[in-house]
Amino acid sequence: MDVSSYKLFAKEKLHIEFNDINLLITAFTHRSYLNEHRKVVKEHNERLEFLGDAVLELVVTEYLYGNYSEPEGVLTNWRSSLVRTESISAAGHKLDFEELLRLSRGEKQGSARARAQILANTYEAVVGAIYLDQGYNVAKKFITESILSTFKDILASGSWMDPKSHLQELAQSQDAATPIYKVIQEEGPDHDKTFTVGVYVDGSLKGQGVGPSKQAAQQQAAEAALKHYKN
Repeated sequence: MDVSSYKLFAKEKLHIEFNDINLLITAFTHRSYLNEHRKVVKEHNERLEFLGDAVLELVVTEYLYGNYSEPEGVLTNWRSSLVRTESISAAGHKLDFEELLRLSRGEKQGSARARAQILANTYEAVVGAIYLDQGYNVAKKFITESILSTFKDILASGSWMDPKSHLQELAQSQDAATPIYKVIQEEGPDHDKTFTVGVYVDGSLKGQGVGPSKQAAQQQAAEAALKHYKN
């Protein structure tokens, strides 16, 4: 991608004309890209990501505080649902960020989960670039349109709740039963194990999850089981 491609993207997708388009290009530059282009690329997006993360959290916090009167614990859960990897990577995907990502050849072949994390990090870096180039209000407008606009759907679906808590609530209300988590399989050495966990409701397997810890696998199993209740 050349500079003109990023300028066109900024204008058509972000509705912004950057004063310094190099900020946006850096926002799309993954650390791995530097390994293959050290002679021409000097900076990756992690510093912009650091800045954008803070701006994103402030905008979301300000919005929730100003529009809702719920207690701190609820507002914290709502904020977490808006700024988590899944939410911001989905926003990046919707804006076609993949087209402009600068990755190494190896990273381009990465897993779907790894790519989602890269997209989420890139979204934060883009927020940082917008903030530096255009100021807080323009960054706020971008976040409002791409993230805060999804909040009503998050509230309606209940996805803001912790997956295990949400599953327990549904299982108890619909099946009068409490979910039980069981380790189905353990693989790998002690320092690098992978766990497969199943979640059962009233003796029936409702979902499975895989993760580097039992807790992570349980969360994934709960997410899988929630799809059963939504279908």
